[in-house]
Amino acid sequence: MTKLWCELAWLGDERAEQGVLIEVDRDRIASVTTGAGPGDAERLSGLTLPGLANVHSHAFQRALRGRTQVGTGSFWTWREQMYELAASLNPDTMFAIARACFEEMALAGVTCVGEFHYVHGPGDMEQAVIAAARDVGIRMTLLDACYLHGGIDSFRDADAHAWAERAGGLSDAPDLRIGAAIHSVRAVDPDSMRVVAEWAGERPLHAHVSEQPRENEECLERHGRTPTQLLAEAGALDGNFTAIHATHLTPEDVDLLAGATVCLCPTTERDLADGIGPARRLRDAGARLAVGSDSQAMIDIFEEARAIELDERLATGTRGLHPAHELLSAATAEGHAALGWPDAGRIEAGALADLVNVSLDSVRLRGTEPDFALESLVFAASAPDVRRVMVGGRWIT
Repeated sequence: MTKLWCELAWLGDERAEQGVLIEVDRDRIASVTTGAGPGDAERLSGLTLPGLANVHSHAFQRALRGRTQVGTGSFWTWREQMYELAASLNPDTMFAIARACFEEMALAGVTCVGEFHYVHGPGDMEQAVIAAARDVGIRMTLLDACYLHGGIDSFRDADAHAWAERAGGLSDAPDLRIGAAIHSVRAVDPDSMRVVAEWAGERPLHAHVSEQPRENEECLERHGRTPTQLLAEAGALDGNFTAIHATHLTPEDVDLLAGATVCLCPTTERDLADGIGPARRLRDAGARLAVGSDSQAMIDIFEEARAIELDERLATGTRGLHPAHELLSAATAEGHAALGWPDAGRIEAGALADLVNVSLDSVRLRGTEPDFALESLVFAASAPDVRRVMVGGRWIT
């Protein structure tokens, strides 16, 4: 049994608790006691949180950082540079890039990553990214993406049934969940979407949705439906579904996503000039929110979380649409649930012992008052403020 005494800990409420004793038995939290003294427990100063969930990642795109920041362009010109990088990869280079990416995530407090994986060859690229996360020590949900039309050869399966056969060869493990992904309505036709949705069943199912206006225009022209409507007709929009981006939605789309999760990736959406998603309207409709680093323009889950609020302030002229505890929930419990780990992302008895300890002594956070610790964390902290990270009862940083 490991005993940890936290100067401050966030247990899911609107304020952090002072003097929290956490007992860990192997990979689980055995008990949580508030108002406790340190006794003989290991002391964690600062603020302790549940592990952070990075719900949407394309690890290989970490190698684009800096390259795509030169000159002007759009999402579509960025995509051509991404294709060029993807075509150059093999399992060894994929492992090296992914490991560096996941190590950066671990140092930033990420204990679980959703890898939206669509570079299927040459060689066994799936095992390369799984091995990279395992080597770093973080959990992974591999969201194996069906990609049938467009793109490059290494993205595409022959058809949805061939995708299902390949994805079916992957198995869950203690540190791994296997989920499914529909890359986009551009890359997967409606009949094939149904095959993927049926295969996913109770597993997580993710899809890029309405990231760009052009995506919507082409979908309406071809199918007479928005991407969200098309996914709904394919039977994809259940409680296990996560829409990625969902930047350009109609009011009807927002209603259709009421029972799903929407993963926003603000640093990528800013970098690619995608736009600002209607996060508050989605939350009010009943959708859950999560966050992801997507193209790895930067890896900082605190920045992704606060940007939901700050970007929407720019779009609406209104402050305080998303309180700090809701943004932290998106970055922890709601994110983990979207990745198929409902027993992670919270500090409570029986949950997985995934913890992040954040220093309050940096120039950014020095002087933080306990009553405003969550607000200070969400709106001022950065990845370097993460001091220690525990996954399954084991310190990995």
